[in-house]
Amino acid sequence: MIKHNPPSPEPLHRAIARFGGVTVLVVGDLILDRFVNGVIERISPEAPIPVLHGRGETSAMGGAGNVVANIVSLGARAIPVSVIGTDTAGDSLVRMLGELGADTAGLSQQRGRMTSSKSRFSALNQQVLRFDEEEIKPLDEAERAGLVQHFRAALAGADIVILSDYGKGILLDGVAAGLIAICREAGKPVLVDPKGRDYARYAGATAITPNRKELGEAVGHAVFADDEIVAAARELISAHGFDFVVATRSEKGMSVVGPEEARHIATQAREVFDVSGAGDTVIATFALALASGADPVAAASIANAAGGVVVGKRGTARLTVEELTGALFRSHGPTAHKDAILDAASAARMVAAWKEEGLSVGFTNGCFDILHAGHVSLLHAARSQCDRLVLGLNSDASVRRLKGPGRPVNDQHDRACVLAALASVDAVVVFEEDTPLALIEALLPDILVKGADYTIDTVVGADVVQKAGGRVVLVDLVAGKSTTGTIGKLRAGSTS
Repeated sequence: MIKHNPPSPEPLHRAIARFGGVTVLVVGDLILDRFVNGVIERISPEAPIPVLHGRGETSAMGGAGNVVANIVSLGARAIPVSVIGTDTAGDSLVRMLGELGADTAGLSQQRGRMTSSKSRFSALNQQVLRFDEEEIKPLDEAERAGLVQHFRAALAGADIVILSDYGKGILLDGVAAGLIAICREAGKPVLVDPKGRDYARYAGATAITPNRKELGEAVGHAVFADDEIVAAARELISAHGFDFVVATRSEKGMSVVGPEEARHIATQAREVFDVSGAGDTVIATFALALASGADPVAAASIANAAGGVVVGKRGTARLTVEELTGALFRSHGPTAHKDAILDAASAARMVAAWKEEGLSVGFTNGCFDILHAGHVSLLHAARSQCDRLVLGLNSDASVRRLKGPGRPVNDQHDRACVLAALASVDAVVVFEEDTPLALIEALLPDILVKGADYTIDTVVGADVVQKAGGRVVLVDLVAGKSTTGTIGKLRAGSTS
């Protein structure tokens, strides 16, 4: 069965909210990326070649190092395990990983190994030359034993494993297969960013993440259309025992293919500046989402959005949770129904993403125990003042403290579900305190809305919003409509 409909955004933002609790073990080829920028104004008198006048140089981690950088940038913990040289490039990578906050105990520097580095020279943002320094060499017996020892030690504290194969030697000659077997025995999922044509060395992995070209090379023929992607992926699943295949397809998005079902996720149209490292971002984000409880299709949707962000950046790029959240909600638009019920942290991320998109965010709050026409009118009026409306909802305990032991009539889950179903409400956040002040301080809405039975100086959070440059709006209420009045009528009817 092939499906094209996108997953609900609900598991997406919930998965992102859990990124901070995930630890990813990353094994593979670490590469130092150098970027030299300059201008070309003349031809060399020594030979008919342009002369690049340098204007600056930066360095970044490539290969498995870029996977680690993206994991950390998204708020999770990464443990890199690899073997590099005792050269300048290797020293730079260890220093950069340490500064990033990654655990570098699993990095082994060996005198007999050259650290891979790639130097890219650009003039006016146009790459004119790439200079690679590397030696492709499998691990020797001692290096392999050390890597496996570091891997086993780190695996117990990891939620998921990524094998980042750039074909430089770390995962050659059965190393990948050995690590996958260890993961299977430990019950830990393992994802592989593959290299080359022989995927038998990755047999038993949870999933592989080839691009379209790599997928075609693995099955021996080019693949383009949806059905060709599915057929090629299932051929690899059958041959090598993968649980599923995630194929990246450039402008066509991504495909998640299992033995029985396939889903195709369309990409977001955006200007592409540089695809360097986009695959690293995709597998890093996919692993985090999967380890955070998302199913493979939802995880691929998150990773697809992540890839779309980094191709709009120059160089080996990484992204933040805020950028990722913004990209997801650009593609999904406002959430709907129960998908809009958030915790405070998720709501703060969503509000930040909306603001990044230039949308105005409004906030109102209340108990909303028995929904009536007055509530609906208030929420409609509040939504008319902004592009997105967040509703702060008193918890059951908070309502009892404010209204008495007989309230609420409807519990907080039911109240939140009913409110989230309203077209005027974009997000519902339950708060435990007597007032929403802490929530308002966390969200910093552009507009704070309350009923006209308040004055601005009695509206909780008014000073916070105004100090941040926002405004307070008081809207007229529908006369004679209240939850207390409704309960009174019900009680009067029961005693008559």
